[in-house]
Amino acid sequence: MALMAQARIHEIEHGLRGVLTRAVDYVDVRAPETGLVMLRGRIGGNGAPFNLGEATVTRAAVRIASGETGFAYALGRDQGKARLSAICDALWQREDYRNAIERHVLAPIRTRLAAERAQHRAQTAATRVDFFTLVRGED
Repeated sequence: MALMAQARIHEIEHGLRGVLTRAVDYVDVRAPETGLVMLRGRIGGNGAPFNLGEATVTRAAVRIASGETGFAYALGRDQGKARLSAICDALWQREDYRNAIERHVLAPIRTRLAAERAQHRAQTAATRVDFFTLVRGED
């Protein structure tokens, strides 16, 4: 689900087209709804917690025809992404769909995220400055 949270909706749609030969039959257990969650922080990582602010989150829950229930939370207001993520969660629970979901939906997302992280590391490394101290002849 961490990968689905970082996915783009077109990646999920494209991946599901590779998995499904027809539209999946599902019902909304909880229709996608958008709300706010409070973000909390700690100074220095171990200080007293404080309210940092609020973030918009969309959640959804679906049940597919075979009985599996999928849940998803997505940062932002994209209700379609939350619903598709919940469908992927429900399908992943089925043994006959698990490998296909891994290969067609999750693997491309992993690949994109790894490439983005590598690019970010390369950009950061390009700005690295090594400091050193010259030893003077005097004590």
